[in-house]
Amino acid sequence: MAEEEETETGEESGGGKKKGSNLILIIIIAVLVVVLLIVGVVVAMLAGGSDEETPNSQAPTAKERPAKLMDAMEVGPMFPLDTFTVNLLSDNGRRYLKVQMNLELDGEELAAELESKTAVIRDVVIRLLSSKTLEEISTAKGKDKLKEQIVNQLNLRLRDGNIRNVYFTEFVVQ
Repeated sequence: MAEEEETETGEESGGGKKKGSNLILIIIIAVLVVVLLIVGVVVAMLAGGSDEETPNSQAPTAKERPAKLMDAMEVGPMFPLDTFTVNLLSDNGRRYLKVQMNLELDGEELAAELESKTAVIRDVVIRLLSSKTLEEISTAKGKDKLKEQIVNQLNLRLRDGNIRNVYFTEFVVQ
């Protein structure tokens, strides 16, 4: 009887090892399947992001484009300004900035007012530009802040509409 119990216990422990190794094997296979799926998704995303157009693909129509993309693509009337050359604020006074820009208007009616206020516009822009240091305007964030300041200062002086944005067409620091 004691021998039978040992035999049964031995079989159970052997079966337990077999079950444990099967469980580990199943876990390893599951992990490999998950890793392969992730790699497949990444490869599909990278392949889908290529610049080459497939023959069946068409450019999205205006209705299919996202609203933010539409806003960025729809540019209002432009009002070009003459070139500005100013000394930058510095200790030795040897840095200067040469800028040419266009103002984006919210309507055509504003162009007539801007024509009549050219001296005021130039004065505002020159004051803003000459109050900047090289460090303030050398980064993209600094240029964006400068654009925002120009828009805000000019809009304070306008009646017939607003300036939406400023576009630098030339920006040289020397």
